[in-house]
Amino acid sequence: MTRPLASLPMYDFPELRPATDALWDGIRAQLRDTGIDAPETLDRREAYSEVWTDPGLVLSQTCGYPYSMQLRGRVRLVATPVYRAMGCDGPRYTSVLVVRADDAAETLEGFRGRCAAYNARDSQSGMNTMRAALAPLARQGRFLGTAIETGSHAASADAVASGRADIAALDCVTWAHLAALRPELTARLRVLGLTPSAPALPFVTAANQSDATVSALATALSEAIADPALAPARDALLIEGVEMLADDAYDEIPAMEASARRAGYPDLA
Repeated sequence: MTRPLASLPMYDFPELRPATDALWDGIRAQLRDTGIDAPETLDRREAYSEVWTDPGLVLSQTCGYPYSMQLRGRVRLVATPVYRAMGCDGPRYTSVLVVRADDAAETLEGFRGRCAAYNARDSQSGMNTMRAALAPLARQGRFLGTAIETGSHAASADAVASGRADIAALDCVTWAHLAALRPELTARLRVLGLTPSAPALPFVTAANQSDATVSALATALSEAIADPALAPARDALLIEGVEMLADDAYDEIPAMEASARRAGYPDLA
């Protein structure tokens, strides 16, 4: 029998894990009431993407880029979160383009030939949307001098603050968390602007789950987030609710990549 798994890895800062666990406890209680078997604890393995395609997946959250480019047909869309952070609008979000606080450049043009930091090649908020922002400025397929992959948004912020890079695109929800949790880091940075928006990071379940289970998962998410007893966790995680978007709402993410490629800018550097 397949072992049920769940993870909520996208904003799982160590400082926020008690809130994330509390939210999961609320979701699990809602699922238990509908007869759905859900694990007692979240899976926090370092290679969190392994969970997404596990046949026992009950619930996880992924980035819109791997969802739209790699995971369709291998998972099912459950719901899209609504976050309370600057740069969010209902079930949509942006990235903030951050630079050092003392950098003299005031526009993107001032970063031509310089170094960008990005969290991962398959990141909507760290790579794809920054590429979309820079593509109109590219000349003969080039804008940046170099780009470094850091492994996380927090590491990208640190790379810019420390001078190893000059600009980075950070998920606006992550930026809000960093401002609250690591103000000594964000004080060394400033927001230059916002990138194009996209649907927020989707909640997903295994491809083998039934329509009834997908519906029950969406209801459990919505009711747990709205539970007054979970208000402290909800506030800490900056989550206000969920919306049920059509799957094709995420088509704009591969379209964003295709537009940059048509402009002759397939790679950041």
